[in-house]
Amino acid sequence: MKKAGTKILIIDDEPDVTAAVKLTISIQEPTWQVMEAHNGDQGLGLVGRESPDLVLLDLAMPELHGFDVLKQLRLFSNVPVIILTVADDELDKVRGLELGADDYIVKPFAHLELLARIRSVLRRAEGVSGPVEPVLTCGDLRIDFNRKRVAVGEREIKLTTTEFRLLEVLVRNAGQVVPDELLLSRVWGPEAVDETDYLKVFTYRLRRKIEPDPANPRYLLTEWGVGYWLDAGEG
Repeated sequence: MKKAGTKILIIDDEPDVTAAVKLTISIQEPTWQVMEAHNGDQGLGLVGRESPDLVLLDLAMPELHGFDVLKQLRLFSNVPVIILTVADDELDKVRGLELGADDYIVKPFAHLELLARIRSVLRRAEGVSGPVEPVLTCGDLRIDFNRKRVAVGEREIKLTTTEFRLLEVLVRNAGQVVPDELLLSRVWGPEAVDETDYLKVFTYRLRRKIEPDPANPRYLLTEWGVGYWLDAGEG
């Protein structure tokens, strides 16, 4: 589990929500530091100054909507983000993931469920435990696990925590089709095996970053109705 001193930032304009989340975390993870911001501008400033380990971001805020906060945040930070939304709206969920969120949870939510989601995202940010190869190469694609850096040829690629974790699972199984359910379980956790939108959005995001022509992928390929695989050949 994440080390003591973990910083969680809540960006939500409802004080009752931030107070309840802070109470839950303080009881379950007393060594964590929880910060709060009640509007988007304040939240963006805290991310820049405090470098939190994870952000909980409400969507329906006045002045600066959560989507706008997320867009600005991704210009300077790859901090993991969990979206908090009152509407169980598929379009909002997909848009949030496309803009760079790592997960979402619908209000009202059980606070222990939220804590489980936070822990899951933090585990992804830490990466897998155990011995790993420091660098893996698939064709022109190079992944440095120690530094969590990815390059295609000489071009370095910036990935979010979840994008990196998804690519890592595919690289470690290069040349083999990884079924949807297994990918979802390995990247998001066993509770997410039915969340196929995650895979659609994150493979789209990865292709935009690593593929020379995302519409005709060279590396990240789809086996329709089964899963995804990474082509390790030289082309």
